[in-house]
Amino acid sequence: QVQLVESGGGLVQAGGSLRLSCAASGRTFSSYAMAWFRQSPGWEREFATAIAWTNTSTAYADSVKGRFTIFRDNAKNTVYLQMNSLKPEDTAVYYCAARIWGISRSAQEYDYWGRGTQVTVSS
Repeated sequence: QVQLVESGGGLVQAGGSLRLSCAASGRTFSSYAMAWFRQSPGWEREFATAIAWTNTSTAYADSVKGRFTIFRDNAKNTVYLQMNSLKPEDTAVYYCAARIWGISRSAQEYDYWGRGTQVTVSS
């Protein structure tokens, strides 16, 4: 079992930055691929970015590529999402997710989820 707790959300103006954190506890964190998904009201949960357990492979949705960066610190059992040049359309609840081994862009393939943290970008 893996427990995930997100933090770092908040209100920011368009063009600003935020860094989200996801602290993991439980089984060996370094064996899990980690991802960030986001969900806006009335929309399905969508993939934002993911990072492999090896820390050598990442994936990004086109909508965030070049603005968001995912990275992890296995010694601290934490994965981060650095969000720059934020846009109002980035407003959503951001969820951290984990699955054993490889990256996936499908929410259905992740086994563990945090409760989410709200990010609101004002125009």
